[in-house]
Amino acid sequence: MRALGSGWPPGDGVAVFNQVYLSVTEAVGGRLADGSFPDPEALSALDVRFAERYLSAVDAESGGGRPPDCWRPLFAYRRHPGVRPLQFALAGINAHIGHDLALAVVDTCRTLDCGPRDLEDEFERVGDLLVLLEEQIREDLMPGPDLLELADPLTHLAGTWSLERAREAAWSAARVLWRLRAVPSLAEEFRARMDAGVGLVGRFLLTPCR
Repeated sequence: MRALGSGWPPGDGVAVFNQVYLSVTEAVGGRLADGSFPDPEALSALDVRFAERYLSAVDAESGGGRPPDCWRPLFAYRRHPGVRPLQFALAGINAHIGHDLALAVVDTCRTLDCGPRDLEDEFERVGDLLVLLEEQIREDLMPGPDLLELADPLTHLAGTWSLERAREAAWSAARVLWRLRAVPSLAEEFRARMDAGVGLVGRFLLTPCR
């Protein structure tokens, strides 16, 4: 993520999200180091599988492939002058939590030979950290009082999306996908519909505000 960020201009929308995600990853690493998580092996596995989903989407886009639908709005609007940094950050978080997190839970279950319930504590602890970081992101990226008139539609857009609700949906989706693992075609259909729905939300979050 550091290497990616160094290759993008500061105003690039993907670079904005990348910096946010790097901050989250560093915060999780700090919690791992100080023993905050009772099962560091499970947390590390989940963290790695989660990051792989984002990095795979970036690789697909840069290589001329097709990233998941949830990521396509961010890649398409990354240089739009009417989209503000907070929108880029929220669109990336929406894609990563709304689609990638459920798949990362299933990937981790396969890696560790366990079920989603065995990862619930780690999932909740990471989620609590993400909520705190989201609050900080909104404070850092929301325009100041001198831009209040400009920020009115931005305030509306930012208020329509909830990380907590997205996290709850991701956990439910992970449990459904785990149950469907014996029926790959149905699991893929469910994933594709989830991907498309998250992508639609991302497109709304990136509505130009100026």
